[in-house]
Amino acid sequence: MRRLFPILLLAALPAWAQRGDLQPLPAVPPPPPGMEAFDEALEPQVTIVKRETETREEFRIRGKLYMVKVTPAVGKPYYLVDRQGDGILVDVGPDQHLTKPPMWVIHSW
Repeated sequence: MRRLFPILLLAALPAWAQRGDLQPLPAVPPPPPGMEAFDEALEPQVTIVKRETETREEFRIRGKLYMVKVTPAVGKPYYLVDRQGDGILVDVGPDQHLTKPPMWVIHSW
């Protein structure tokens, strides 16, 4: 009986696969987990203000200003970034970095 069961199972698989309740796979694979649908509110809104001395690109998400790229007529561009979300823009020039090195208190008295 043990030998007969796998043979019957293999014989029944093609008949089961040809039943009409199976549906074909979609042509486009589903997005990976964690990927939500496109949300227009999360796309940054960019406002460009051109002046004689500089060009400013203001980046906003949901109406809140989080970064400004300033390109002077002469010189390198620099960024003003709201790091803490409090509305205070900090200068991040070409010689400065967005990341801060880790700092710990080793000893205090």
